[in-house]
Amino acid sequence: MRDKLVLGTRGSALALWQANWVKGLLEAASGLPVEICKIKTTGDKITDVPLAKVGGKGLFTKEIEVELLDGRVDLAVHSMKDVPTDLPAGLVLAGMPARADACDVLVAHAGEDLLTLPEGGRVGTSSLRRIAQVRALRPDVEIVDVRGNLDTRMGKAESGEVDLVILAAAGIRRLGWGQRITAEIPTSQMVSAVGQGAVGIEIRADDELMAGLCARVSDADTLACVRAERVVMNLLEGGCQVPIGAYARFVADGDGGARRMVLDALVGSVDGARIVRTQVEGAPDSGEELGQRAVEELKAAGALPILNEIRQAAGAADLL
Repeated sequence: MRDKLVLGTRGSALALWQANWVKGLLEAASGLPVEICKIKTTGDKITDVPLAKVGGKGLFTKEIEVELLDGRVDLAVHSMKDVPTDLPAGLVLAGMPARADACDVLVAHAGEDLLTLPEGGRVGTSSLRRIAQVRALRPDVEIVDVRGNLDTRMGKAESGEVDLVILAAAGIRRLGWGQRITAEIPTSQMVSAVGQGAVGIEIRADDELMAGLCARVSDADTLACVRAERVVMNLLEGGCQVPIGAYARFVADGDGGARRMVLDALVGSVDGARIVRTQVEGAPDSGEELGQRAVEELKAAGALPILNEIRQAAGAADLL
């Protein structure tokens, strides 16, 4: 029997918030103390180049997974939008606590949103998924690459260095900065990243103790929705180098209406000229089938030529 658990995480403020949240859940479930081990990843070391131009998968997870496979940590805690669909052999995603708001939001210098921003306005983001959708909606604005921690990126809009920045709602609210959000972006305007707002717990596949604990702290709805989104990402062979979005959630009609899963999925060209998207829905336990159906509909609408063009260009970043 172990006398403690060691949790591997990145060292950013948001990563540490997530790690401490999972630490509290696991300590309550196990009665064991949880020690946090900060691990610097490739993505943390690269601060002056858009990640899409770096290439490769697992920029924010690989180094932590090495420590996990070597047994130096018992679990890894990740933002699910950073986790590739193909995990290293011997590792599994064993748990996800309840998801936070999955939407994208704006922090704007003068309260603008994507529709009211004046022509030529400066929009800060480094996400290819966001860039494609902004350019489709507003081809007249300027995209400015913005990197750094959340506070730094929000500050660039609040100081007027850019007119607005696009960020994930979950991280801002988790760090207690929700009052700095000036507008939410509806799914009709922007489909979120796969796994956005969810926190995943990765463990060794043969660790029965951790598997049991993860089951106790996981949220079934979050697991089902993120798995559906990851089917889309996996079948389209996507990653941070490809503008793909997928967002699943449960909805019900009226009081006591039957629940169903609804999944929005999108593929876009980096210039925003071609956006294909679909919405599918089905039974609460049909996530994998919905993900497959969404991909079929995206392909029928022209997603493959867009993806092939990106891959032939050696990455979407070459098309910026």
